[in-house]
Amino acid sequence: MKITFCCTHTKPEPWLAGLRALLPQADISAWQPGAAAADYAIVWSPPQQFIDEQRQLKALFNTGAGVDALLKLRLPADLPVVRLEDAGMSVQMAEYVCHAVIRHFRELDAYEASAREHAWSFRKPRLRRDFPIGVMGLGVLGQRVAQALAQFDFPVHGWSRSPRQMDGIACHSGAQGFKDFLAASRVLVNLLPLTDDTQGILNRANLSRLQPGAYLINVARGDHLVEADLLALLDEGQVAGATLDVFRTEPLPPEHPFWAHPKITVTPHTSARTLRDETIAQIARKIAALDRGEAISGIVEPARGY
Repeated sequence: MKITFCCTHTKPEPWLAGLRALLPQADISAWQPGAAAADYAIVWSPPQQFIDEQRQLKALFNTGAGVDALLKLRLPADLPVVRLEDAGMSVQMAEYVCHAVIRHFRELDAYEASAREHAWSFRKPRLRRDFPIGVMGLGVLGQRVAQALAQFDFPVHGWSRSPRQMDGIACHSGAQGFKDFLAASRVLVNLLPLTDDTQGILNRANLSRLQPGAYLINVARGDHLVEADLLALLDEGQVAGATLDVFRTEPLPPEHPFWAHPKITVTPHTSARTLRDETIAQIARKIAALDRGEAISGIVEPARGY
């Protein structure tokens, strides 16, 4: 069994060592242009040259949950693409989103501003029932986030393309369900995969359906958000603020207005980082299963985009 590793901007040595420890029977190496054909590939943002040269692959393993960039390449129609399933990402995402929600709900930004002025001031407590939270996307990450938020006694709504049921979560689905979901939400958390259907979904029309004084948390993809629409709605007061972890251009350019906007919190795409050891273990387990002729989970449906 030959495995090739091609992850842009990633030091390969620790990955290769971990994979060799779990798959000692395999020939594992970092890809170089012109390298011999491999049976399996582990990738993140590989160049098109890699795909064009590696024509004998039995499966392509992505080291992240999102595969939108990978699916933009010219891939063989019969090549299975396998996305990362959790591998320690869901708990990170739940931590990040809960922190952002609580920071906004408890007005901790305002308290920090008062502290900088040496002002000992109180704000009227808010009621959780007045801050229903909507989670867009109920995959592995979305479900974990929704469940974590519910533990803080917030009303939580969830929306997905197809119907789902979750204890303690008001689930919506489909086009009409999406409108009802937005109208029921004051805080909106985006965890959708990026597809042709979801590109620009965080636009003026949809954000305006949220309850007045809405708050946006985007931890999915920057291309979900129409940036000018958010800035306009912040200026108009329909949206009270936003925590943004993903952007159309990354790194976010120094001159971008998000950096200096007083109602926007910016973080550098860090809400859920790939954990190397957990990721290696999951991918190695799946490669071994495929090599034994067994079925695995996490295979992407290209038509859906995830």
